[in-house]
Amino acid sequence: MIKSDIFEIGLLDQFHIYIPEKIMQPFVASKVDRLYIKAYYNNKSIDFYAAYVKDKNTDDYRIMFGKRLQKELGVLQNDYFEIQLFENTSKYGVRVPEELEEVFKLDLEAFKVFEGLTVGKKRSIIYAIARYKNSQTRIDKALIVCDNLRKGNLNPYTILKPQ
Repeated sequence: MIKSDIFEIGLLDQFHIYIPEKIMQPFVASKVDRLYIKAYYNNKSIDFYAAYVKDKNTDDYRIMFGKRLQKELGVLQNDYFEIQLFENTSKYGVRVPEELEEVFKLDLEAFKVFEGLTVGKKRSIIYAIARYKNSQTRIDKALIVCDNLRKGNLNPYTILKPQ
């Protein structure tokens, strides 16, 4: 598994962090397109998954680091914090909530439909379930998603709504 050393970073702008080309080179050379990231600040840590893009004006890379992650870590625009990059070895490019995994075990028909979706649509569904803090809400939403998958409703705007 490819991983970087822990290094200090700041926000490039209000939504991105900037990763020097030197640090990204092993990931790029190995054609790793998604990363697992651990961030540290003031005795707090978070982990998240992200894709990276090459900056058009420099040889460096940037990663989306939105307001939700900034708030969770407790960083502000001018703060510096530490991160470590890892090769993402997860099946879908993101951690699947336990509740969704369990519902898929019970609903194989919906799981087969899910497996037939593009990688991006799979991740969107996973993120849609994972954003809920309450476990029961994640279960309820996973059941609705499975019902919609079986019915062929793949619309991202309605897949979390009962039909």
